[in-house]
Amino acid sequence: MDIAGAGAVVSGGASGLGEAAARELAAAGASVTILDRNADAGDAVAAAIGGRFVACDVTDEDQVTAAVEVAGEQAPLRIAVSCAGIAPAARVVARDGTPHPLDLYRKVIEVNQVGTFNLLRIAAAAMARTEPFDDGERGVVVNTASVAAYEGQVGQIAYAASKAAVVGMTIAAARDLAGVGVRVCAIAPGTFETPMLAGLPESVREGLAHEVVFPQRLGRPSDFAHLVRSIVENGYLNGETIRLDGALRLPPR
Repeated sequence: MDIAGAGAVVSGGASGLGEAAARELAAAGASVTILDRNADAGDAVAAAIGGRFVACDVTDEDQVTAAVEVAGEQAPLRIAVSCAGIAPAARVVARDGTPHPLDLYRKVIEVNQVGTFNLLRIAAAAMARTEPFDDGERGVVVNTASVAAYEGQVGQIAYAASKAAVVGMTIAAARDLAGVGVRVCAIAPGTFETPMLAGLPESVREGLAHEVVFPQRLGRPSDFAHLVRSIVENGYLNGETIRLDGALRLPPR
């Protein structure tokens, strides 16, 4: 797909992987709308890339519907990237014997899984109303999973389950949306230089990088953004979750 002239929506686009994806798509000529709960950061990124910002909770049907409508106002919506997510840590049974808080588990599933599906379904419906290209394609959705979907670590039970659900949705969504010409892929990042890791001590960050096979460094948001662009531009990529991890396989902890 030619990104130039396409409308794009990026959830979690005010920072980290989402911000990098928004900047990459804008640089390629897309009209980008950023969805995020952080209004200050969202406004700043939108201003920097010549896009728009909409304050949005991805789990809210009405808010996402309204945001997708905004995203399609200046250009036909062709691209949706889901990067909004949370990653609190808790074990199934804590050291003091208390079970994992059920409300916390539900919250992670609600944001990471339900929020991803919410944008997927609403954006895909908008794409289905656009004129197709000569090959029948109307749009592409890129969701964010994680290597934790395959190798969840200690304390990642909720996060791993939510990201495994994103992996599981990928082929099913691609099959569901084939009839309207919308492709669906997911990216499963490894350990990346995001705001979540920025606050860790340098020794911890070096330890995380040492676990990567090659190149032996943390992933950069630009690595993620480059893959988003590649998925959008390569019309034969569909129904696939792509690990982006430097051959990392997570240890138990």
